[in-house]
Amino acid sequence: MNNDFRFTIKSICLDENYHPSNSTRLTTNFANLARGESRQQNLRNALKMIDSRFNALANWDNPQGNRYSVELEIISVDLEIAQSTEAFPSIEVLKTNIIDHQTNERIEGIVGNNFSSYVRDYDFSVLLLDHNKEKSEFSIPENFGDLHGKLFKYFIDSETYKQNFKKPPVICLSVSDNKTYHRTENQHPILGAEYQPNESSLTEQYFKKMGLQVRYFMPPNTVAPLAFYFFGDLLNDYTNLELISTISTMETF
Repeated sequence: MNNDFRFTIKSICLDENYHPSNSTRLTTNFANLARGESRQQNLRNALKMIDSRFNALANWDNPQGNRYSVELEIISVDLEIAQSTEAFPSIEVLKTNIIDHQTNERIEGIVGNNFSSYVRDYDFSVLLLDHNKEKSEFSIPENFGDLHGKLFKYFIDSETYKQNFKKPPVICLSVSDNKTYHRTENQHPILGAEYQPNESSLTEQYFKKMGLQVRYFMPPNTVAPLAFYFFGDLLNDYTNLELISTISTMETF
């Protein structure tokens, strides 16, 4: 069935000269920074915050706190259905690249942060609202998220994805405010202490249909745990620098 779908990837640099495209969601954080009279200064400040946070976490062999900087790409994915002559924007995410100014090396980071999807927007903003309209108790529509989950897994399994990215995505989100998180004994040198929630959330259930697992960690000097959605083994499949690039980008945007 995935032969019925074709994916096209477009990439642009997210720097102080970035201008949002017409297909970028209006509520996307980095796009909001890029609008208005102070757009360039806002972007410049945000990028400096990312570099500062990155160097604070990557503090080994980094006595001046300026060894690294992070370059960001906006990855836009268009989906074309077989026998159709038109493609529509389906997914937009950020990808990190790490510059080591000591070795002059450019290190590929992780794709996945600031994940946005028009199908997901429809599910939560239209389908879910219509389903619960004028109902006394909240409920979830049957097969909620199934289509989005299948499309996302088709993309990750596609040759287009494999040709452009070395590793599966990691999506980092703020945790839900209406849940309780209990600290465990597990401690990671970069991700910090691991936490366990008291219950599952709708976001967790939705992302599970995308094939993603979730773990919760609170990196140093953060006020709440972060949710890391991933395939495979989060702690062993990614390097410390890759994880730091995801944390510093998410905390800023």
